[in-house]
Amino acid sequence: MDDSTQPPIDRLEAFLEGGPRERAVACLEQLAHDDAETRKTTLQALRQFATQQPSALEPVLPTLAHFLTDEERSVRLTTAKLIVAAAETDPNAAATVVSPLADRLADEDEFYYVRGRSAEALGYIALERPAVVASPDVLADLRIGLSFDEPEVREKLAKALECVALGDQHRLRHHTADLSRHLSDRRELVRYRLCTALVAVGCEYPTALAECTTALADRVHDESPYVRGRVAEAFGLLARSEAAVSIPELKSLTDGDALQFLVDRVEFAVDGDEESMAADVGTIESIRERTDEIATEITAPDGGVCPHCGLALPESGPPLCPQCGAPR
Repeated sequence: MDDSTQPPIDRLEAFLEGGPRERAVACLEQLAHDDAETRKTTLQALRQFATQQPSALEPVLPTLAHFLTDEERSVRLTTAKLIVAAAETDPNAAATVVSPLADRLADEDEFYYVRGRSAEALGYIALERPAVVASPDVLADLRIGLSFDEPEVREKLAKALECVALGDQHRLRHHTADLSRHLSDRRELVRYRLCTALVAVGCEYPTALAECTTALADRVHDESPYVRGRVAEAFGLLARSEAAVSIPELKSLTDGDALQFLVDRVEFAVDGDEESMAADVGTIESIRERTDEIATEITAPDGGVCPHCGLALPESGPPLCPQCGAPR
């Protein structure tokens, strides 16, 4: 029953769970006339609903996207986060709002966090619907922003480009040189995401990496073991291709207590043999399976990660890794 005394979020969820789509749309249209705080809190609550029932949200996502141009910055950001939650859980459901997300990404006057979240949502959608997202204009906005945007936005742009590469390797096949120009970014996560995007392209088109061997070689001794690992993986793909390129010395990267992630990829590069290709290295499936986990480890608190298994460890944690038992 439509009880106007109910909080907007209660009415919305009731309509989304069992009511006709038109009632939910009307409720959202009414929300647009409420005060800014009500709009924001309702959208925040709806974000949790989006993670639990993204398909139920699909019919009203185009209406929700109108809040991406709300006069209040906090409402626009909350809306972008809501769409990120929906896109992460069900990329196909969020495909209907690619256009308004792309508009926010392209708006240079938009609050940079809104632009970053819009890029992130586009990336999640691109994992399953790359043809819908990866237009020349969107790809250009993602790449150009790597040069000029705030660090937090660059991380989201790099993540979106990684998702595009994982969704359809052809889309970035001719942009590997452009991406490689940003492998020296000060943010570890940006470097990791872009290296991963290049490896994803190289899984299908290894010779496309020949244009960025210099930039990749410059990251062989990157401070991040995950960046070094992806660089080694890229060279492993090149070694198995027809490209006439020289592979840098990589064996020394595994000296000492190297992460297994790095060791596996150095071995992959050094072997240079199709028959020695491990199932979890040099494939789109292996990248998809682990890349978010690695990104979480990169952004873990100052405690860092276990040098043996890569588990994220708190700064005040136990002296032994709870996962593999090795000393910290």
